[in-house]
Amino acid sequence: MAADLVGDMELTEPLLWNDYNSGRKPEKHAELIKKINAKNAKFIAFGLILGFILYHGLIHLRYGNNSCKWLLSDGRYKGDMEWQPYGCMMHKYSQTDTRRCMRYLAFWGRYNQFVFIGDSRVYQMYLAFLDHLTGHTSRPQPVPSNHNFNDTQLKLTVTYVHSPFVSDTMVQMFHVWQKAKPPPSVIVAGAAAWSIRYGNDSTKAVEEYTYNLTRLVDSMDKIVDNKGQVLWALQEPVSDEKAVETNTRIDLYNRAAMEVLEHSKVEVWSSCRLVAQTKQPGQAIYLHDTQILLNSYCNDHMNYNDGTCCSSAEPYTSLQVVTFSVLAVCFILGCGMAVKRKLQGLRADPPTAGYILTTSLAKLGLIMAYFYLCDRTNFFMKENKYYSPVSFWLPIGYVFALGLFFTEDSRYTKVLHRDQTEEWKGWMQLVILIYNMTGATSNLQIYNHVRMLISAYLFLNGYGHFYYLWHRSDAGIVRFFQVLFRLNMTTVILCLCMNRPYQFYYYVPVVSFWFSLLYLVLVAPPRVTAASCEHNPLHYLYLVLKLVGLFSFIIMLYMSEVFFDKVFVTRPWKALFVTTDDDIHEWWFRWKLDRYSTSYGAVFAMMLLFAQNSSLVDDNNHSNLFTSRIALCSVFIAFVGLGCSSTFALLCQTKAECNEVHSYTVFIPVTMCFFLRNVSGILRTRYSSFFAWFGRYPLELFVTQYHVWLAADNHGVLVLLPGYPVLNVLISCFIMVCVTHELHDLTRALLPFAVPNDWRLVLRNIGLFLMVLIPIGIHDGMF
Repeated sequence: MAADLVGDMELTEPLLWNDYNSGRKPEKHAELIKKINAKNAKFIAFGLILGFILYHGLIHLRYGNNSCKWLLSDGRYKGDMEWQPYGCMMHKYSQTDTRRCMRYLAFWGRYNQFVFIGDSRVYQMYLAFLDHLTGHTSRPQPVPSNHNFNDTQLKLTVTYVHSPFVSDTMVQMFHVWQKAKPPPSVIVAGAAAWSIRYGNDSTKAVEEYTYNLTRLVDSMDKIVDNKGQVLWALQEPVSDEKAVETNTRIDLYNRAAMEVLEHSKVEVWSSCRLVAQTKQPGQAIYLHDTQILLNSYCNDHMNYNDGTCCSSAEPYTSLQVVTFSVLAVCFILGCGMAVKRKLQGLRADPPTAGYILTTSLAKLGLIMAYFYLCDRTNFFMKENKYYSPVSFWLPIGYVFALGLFFTEDSRYTKVLHRDQTEEWKGWMQLVILIYNMTGATSNLQIYNHVRMLISAYLFLNGYGHFYYLWHRSDAGIVRFFQVLFRLNMTTVILCLCMNRPYQFYYYVPVVSFWFSLLYLVLVAPPRVTAASCEHNPLHYLYLVLKLVGLFSFIIMLYMSEVFFDKVFVTRPWKALFVTTDDDIHEWWFRWKLDRYSTSYGAVFAMMLLFAQNSSLVDDNNHSNLFTSRIALCSVFIAFVGLGCSSTFALLCQTKAECNEVHSYTVFIPVTMCFFLRNVSGILRTRYSSFFAWFGRYPLELFVTQYHVWLAADNHGVLVLLPGYPVLNVLISCFIMVCVTHELHDLTRALLPFAVPNDWRLVLRNIGLFLMVLIPIGIHDGMF
């Protein structure tokens, strides 16, 4: 892939002195570099995917794929002392979330009964759980005693039974719960501290502890058979080891408990012991225990996107079955055609159209299967995002250092030439990827600046489409649908395969909408181009009136939400703008936030073209745009504007306040950045080929990140290599980039079949596509 990044460089550099001494030949050196390309990178990525599928398959065979066991058995601290279970994502339950869970289960007839039985440490768990439910802090009793809490509205009972020893008292209580109809929903048990204190480190005390625990197993198993859940909490380590209660003795009793319960149906809660291995205060430790317990109990019923622990995989739909069936048939046919072509020795001959279409769909089906495996199943592991300044700024620094390393001269000199716009799109997309991966949306200042990047991308889109339509005459239906296909091919197939609405990939709908609106405005009669303005200067006025009409229409939509709803909540295209729960507010928020950004780009392009035609700006060479005095004044003004915008982004207090001003002022930092990038001839004619390479695939990167780098609908991070977070991110990033590159190539390969150069064939294909969508729309209630 490095060959693609640095361009088609000729291997003419002199050999190093070491090469001569070692006897290496130039041909071998050149041959090695030629093998570093996108094609071989994809083969490596494919091999990695197969290897990780095998690796995780072996893990599931050895340890099972029950994420509840992962939640209760292992984990680590990350971020700001947040607990991360092994291999799954833990939802952070608020009091409202918890009560909603209890109310939901009560509605379906379940009685929520929680029982805590054991010594003072289990009592602390009980108090933390009760405090979370009630919202106030309980005062622990000096000597723990039995307690009971009831909430009739939630059908909830929380009980604590004081039983510091695994003794007859505990055995009798489990016999009672065994016979109960129904048994308690969850029983949290644990005791060993008092046995350690009074056992005097004798073997007899451990044997007695083991014997009494064995007496509990039968009752515990019967409770589990009756749909109850029994958790045995291992003893926590002590930081200040006393004369009797030491970590060595605690481990001895924990090991005895694990051996007794190993073949029972009881779930050994060992992660609570790991949670306690920290310098956090005791109350914080038991709050983590409460969250683990609630995730174990509620996740499979509440279906929070950021809570995959103990949650079943999303069920597939009939539409997904049909889509994957079609892709599977294409995959089988494509493999057959490829094998036949190889056996017949036709690999050197140009492939037929049928071969290209079938093999492209076969590759697309294989990629979609990988997407589905990553994000719609529990086969691969997932972890929560945790933001910290270091986790965000460190990769940003690495990426920009790498981008500067690949700086080279451009063959263009124009303002915002192709190399530069691709560079802009590339580094902005990489920043957005890091922003999403690290969960930096919780930081308001970073959020505000990333909003500027997204607006800058829309600005560049408006600039690019205006520039193209100004200079080119091919503005017919073929060109329009070619652009729409390139924007939406990956997104549409993901909607069908991943069972997600179009608005889930919100940026593609936004880009597609503003392209369509700007295209219709500029192409509408009278058509205005550079050639038409040369023949009739009145066309300049027509162009200005068109842009004024565009801004007026946007203002009308924004000023009247009723008009907005009439436009976008109209069947059948309503399905393009609403979320899964038939809500238009997400589209309203995204639309109004960047409602002027694309139009700003078009106006900027128009003003720049006027300046170039009037010889106010000369970018036909490598010199500066202006004289030194004008350039210095302009740079000073640009820095002032950029500083004011950044200051406001840093100082505004709430997202609502920042977003309200954003759409009106975003053109200031964007245009100032573009100006500073282009005013100097040296800066304008140099670019980073590293960033520019990523800038060729920005939409594919934006869409694919949701499923093969992030996870659980952008709420978590995909884990291919557990236990090595940095290496895992690098590997999954490498695979994502390779998949993105392949999707871009497949889009280009399928474009001539979907949008031929004949407008009549285009209309035919649109009709066929609508015939496919109509049954889907009827099934989903679009009509």
